[in-house]
This record gives sequence, structure tokens and C-alpha cells, in this order.
Amino acid sequence: MRRKVHFVIKPHYLWGNIYELARTQNKYLLKNLQAGFKFIENESFDSTFRGLFSEVNLDSDKLGKNYEIRNTTLCSIITAIAEGLSEFPNESDILGDAYEYLIGQFAAGSGKKAGEFYTPQQILTILSRIVSLDSQDPSTGKKKQLNNVLDFACGSGSLLINVRKQLGANSIGQIYGQEKNITTYNLARMNMLLHGLKDSEFKIFHGDSLLNDWDILTEMNPAKKLECDAVVANPPFNYRWEPNDTLAEDFRFKSYGLAPKSAADFAFLLHGFHFLSDEGTMAIILPHGVLFRGDAEEKIRTKLLKDGNIDTITGLPANLFF
Repeated sequence: MRRKVHFVIKPHYLWGNIYELARTQNKYLLKNLQAGFKFIENESFDSTFRGLFSEVNLDSDKLGKNYEIRNTTLCSIITAIAEGLSEFPNESDILGDAYEYLIGQFAAGSGKKAGEFYTPQQILTILSRIVSLDSQDPSTGKKKQLNNVLDFACGSGSLLINVRKQLGANSIGQIYGQEKNITTYNLARMNMLLHGLKDSEFKIFHGDSLLNDWDILTEMNPAKKLECDAVVANPPFNYRWEPNDTLAEDFRFKSYGLAPKSAADFAFLLHGFHFLSDEGTMAIILPHGVLFRGDAEEKIRTKLLKDGNIDTITGLPANLFF
């Protein structure tokens, strides 16, 4: 069965049963949720989602001082979510959209740290529409198919989901995402599943893009190198990193030079650019400083422009991000 539908979930772990336990204030709801999480991590997807709920602690005192209070709290939360979802059409993306909405609401109240995992939907749509257009003649409209899409700083995965929405459910061959923060990495994997993607349609890796520690992206044979029709990213601005002699010889940076220690903006750009196909399009958000800062950044910027690799620069107004 798993080969045919990609995952298996026992009936008592399905949303309908979880909601019924919550609605009736069943004292075993919390235990059932915990067992369900373990089943999904270890058995549902043939163990490919191990650790998916590693950051979820249903025994936390934040939910209540004892089991009974925590169970009651979860009953109330799940009942409220279910009642809210019942007001919408029964479509596969509703739960995924609700999940993204809750992430957005959490981000809105989290201040600047929210930028680590969430980009406002309006910004996502701009990037997604750019890469979905025909790169040779944008006036002809959207491409019908993208072989591979990469977001190397994917956060909760919303940008990758948005690209998929622009083109349709079966229009992307493979989705690739990488995220350094373990909590956000798990959010991204859950986001994919809640939007109806099969586990074979995406690969999300927990690691550091600047160190390039994902085996898929370290292939030295040009014939086997991953090439993406679309690369999208909203990496952290002015991120401090540790450039060294080894990275200076790295295939991503060797032809351009290393970004300064105080700001890895161009390092992120060059990382994504290396995996862009000849006919592909990359859309990346960077701080305005990359347009005028000197020294190493000026050299990188000048070469990118002279080589004809920069097509368009769009300035966005202030205060759009968390």
C-alpha cells in the first residue's frame, strides 16, 4: 500500500478521529497524539520522516501543569481548529493553507526573529511569478513545466509551495529545499505534506547551505550536477560567516571571489546561481547594500554584471519584512 499511496496512517490517527476525541473531551487525546506522531515519524513514510515532530513537546508545562490540564487544552485547540476548517470547502489545500496562516500569525507576533522562517505571502508571490515566467520571452506567460526548483534557505517552505501554486500541482519535477534551523526544517517538511505533496516529490535537507554539506549539491561531475529551472531564496540579510582558503577554492565561489565575513549576501547568491540551469531563472531577495558596497562585493557584483548574469533589479519599499 505504501508504494501506491506513499504513506500509511492508522485510522485512529486520522484527523477525523483526533477531532472526535477532542470534541468529546476524551482523556486519551494527548496520548493518542503522541503515539500518532511517533507512528508518522517511524512507520508512516517508511521512516523517511524521522524526527519530524522532534521539536513538539506535548508534555510542556506551557500547555498545563499536569496531564489532565494539557489534555483539556489540546481538546479546546483542536476543536477550535476543526470548527474553523468546517467553514471552508473540503479541498486538499485547506489544512495546508490554515497551517501557513498560523505560521504567519505567529511570525507577526515574533518580531525580527520571524524572518528566519517566514516571508510575507505578497513577497513570495512576486518571486514565484518571476521564476514561473518563460525566461526567454516573459510576454508568452508562464512556463508549463519546471524540472527542478531549489530554495537553499527555505525556512518553513512557503516559497516553494507558492512556486508550485503558480504552475499547478503536477508542473514541477522535483522540489529541493535546505534549511539550517532544525525547528524550521521540520516546519518545512510538515508544510509540504499538509499541501498534499507526496514524499517522492520533494527533498528537504537539514544543513548549512554556505558550507554546502548536502551530498546532492556536492557532485563534481558536470554531467551529474543538479541543475534547476528555478532558484528562489530569501536568505538572512548581512549574515556573518567564516570564509576561508578552502571556500576560496570552492566551485561555487572560485570564479567570483568570497563575500566578506560581515555579510554573506553574495555568497548566498553565488551558491544558488551555481545550480541554476542555462535556461533557468533565479529570484533572490538581498539587502540594498549589495548594490553599492565596495571591495570584495564590488568585484563580485561587477563580474556578474559584465557576464550578463543579472537581468533585473527590483527595489522593494521598507518595512515589508518582520
